[in-house]
Amino acid sequence: MNPGFIVVVVIAIALVISWNVRRHGESWRPEQHWSRTDEVFRDPSTSRVMRVWVDPSDGSRHYVPEGEPNP
Repeated sequence: MNPGFIVVVVIAIALVISWNVRRHGESWRPEQHWSRTDEVFRDPSTSRVMRVWVDPSDGSRHYVPEGEPNP
């Protein structure tokens, strides 16, 4: 098998996986104890509108898609 073909297949698989995996701090829905912020932005890598939520217990930030159905 051609090594170039294998490289292309591996890159294609990595791209498909990266599109389906949530990024750091990203959640499908906010936890009940998180506080909603007014901060909203468009994720440049996915073009989704994201809302920032903060966990008051540790100050960590979480990003939830705005206006999308949650699985």
